[in-house]
Amino acid sequence: MIAKPDPTHHCADHCAVPLHFNGLATPLYGMPFVSPNNLLVSTVNGTGAAIQSVFVIIFLIYAPRKEKGKILGLLTIVLTIFTTVVFVSLFAFHGHDRKLFCGVITTSVAIVMYGSPLTIIRLVIKTKSVEYMPFFLSLFVFLCATSWIIFGILEKDPFIAIPSGFGCVLGTVQLTLYAIYRKNKGENKRITADDESLEMEKNNGKIQQEKISNRFQSQDEQV
Repeated sequence: MIAKPDPTHHCADHCAVPLHFNGLATPLYGMPFVSPNNLLVSTVNGTGAAIQSVFVIIFLIYAPRKEKGKILGLLTIVLTIFTTVVFVSLFAFHGHDRKLFCGVITTSVAIVMYGSPLTIIRLVIKTKSVEYMPFFLSLFVFLCATSWIIFGILEKDPFIAIPSGFGCVLGTVQLTLYAIYRKNKGENKRITADDESLEMEKNNGKIQQEKISNRFQSQDEQV
């Protein structure tokens, strides 16, 4: 979607930074020195972080200069916060306290990540169009969150289950909205543009008629 010669506002750029932060925080939580016997969390989310890095790089290549500076600034803040979290967790906490600290950070970041599409949901409701809410993105948000909530329940890990439950609910909302507005993918916007064009033509026509009428009136007065 981004790599096509289109402006990057078609991509959910506001989701990129929360996704990347979550991709860094969750593997840290799954590391053996933080959460023993939870290596699957690190493996899966570490792979996701690598893919998200490619996504961010492609976004930065195609983004306008102003948007590029904004995202680079946000990424710098994210990396600074993440580095701080790593050092604090390693040197200030030990054992269960370290797991609790990293778990709270991971849960908070994951909830922000799942909540980042809320602006798109508002746009869909406002425009009654799913043009900027891709179906497969909504579907896999739902499937991913559902998988992790099952994993969290089975492992009795609230730091995995709670944010995943939030994501599952949000994914259900997105799919419901897609089912309601799936037949409308920008038609309202195109219709509005056509209406505005017709209105401009009408206004131009009225102006031309007024000019011609004024010209005839001036000629009559001269006669």
